[in-house]
This record gives sequence, structure tokens and C-alpha cells, in this order.
Amino acid sequence: MLKNNIRSVKASEIELKEKVVAINRVAKVVKGGRRFSFAAIVVVGDGNGVVGYGLGKANEVTDAIAKGIDDAKKNLVKVPLYHHTVPHAMEGKYSGGFVLVKPAAAGTGVIAGGAMRAVLESAGIKDVLCKSKGSSNPHNVVKATFDALSKMRDPLAVAQQRGVNLQKVFNG
Repeated sequence: MLKNNIRSVKASEIELKEKVVAINRVAKVVKGGRRFSFAAIVVVGDGNGVVGYGLGKANEVTDAIAKGIDDAKKNLVKVPLYHHTVPHAMEGKYSGGFVLVKPAAAGTGVIAGGAMRAVLESAGIKDVLCKSKGSSNPHNVVKATFDALSKMRDPLAVAQQRGVNLQKVFNG
């Protein structure tokens, strides 16, 4: 799926915090009237580079959130961090959702919209500049953000691969 070059992480090893990104009420018209169910998008993370998202659907909101948390714990990925920000700028795309994620100086904070903010804060990113350029649908924004984060490369790994020190990677 979106975990192309980042190793998966076991949910049982770490302490995870949950954030509900969006809850959608779905109505199905049946013979007796309308039957409502709920879909919840949930993001979980340890605040130290491990983050995951999940979708839960149920007839009750609490059940949908619980299912979303279980799904998110199955889809955990490790995100490279560099001084509480992302190592480099990256664009992510999923369906109609496009996001731009750029590193920021210390003290900037998380400059991002609602769905993106939940993902970045759960990952432990404290300083970042983001822009959602396509669909504002929370499903697509969360998946596009995960696409951008999964394409990030760890600066230490890049330095070792090139055979140079870390300063040379950032300053050329």
C-alpha cells in the first residue's frame, strides 16, 4: 500500500495515542425509514516517528472509533524525523488529494489543516509547513499525507549511502 520503503512497526511494542480525524454519518434508506451508521477515520502515533491511520465503520460512533483504532494499529509506519521536523520537502498524492510538506525552523509550529495536522502531530513532528492543494476530503488528505511521509528519506541513511558526512548532505 503506502508503506513502500519504510519498515512496518509492531503496535504491541509502543505506547500509542489516538486522534479522531473525522466522523461521517451514513444513511441507508430501508422499508421502515432511514438506518444510520457511522464511519470514523482515526490516526494513532507515539509522538516519536511512528504513525498509522485506520477507518472504522459501525452502527455506533464509539464502535466505529474502536474499529478505526484497531485498523490504524495494523498500518503503522516509521517516519524519519530531523530536529522535530521533516528532513526535506515532499509532495504526496492520493486520488484527488495533493499535499506539500516542507521542513520549518524550530519554534514555527505545525502549520497545517485539520486532517494533516492530526497525522503530523501524532508522528511527533513539531515544526512543519504544509499545504493541501487538492481535495479537502479527510480520507484523501490523510492518505496523501501518509504518501508524502512514506517517501521521506532519513538524512543519516542518505549520508551513509553517499559516503559523506551529515553536514555535506544538508549544505551541499
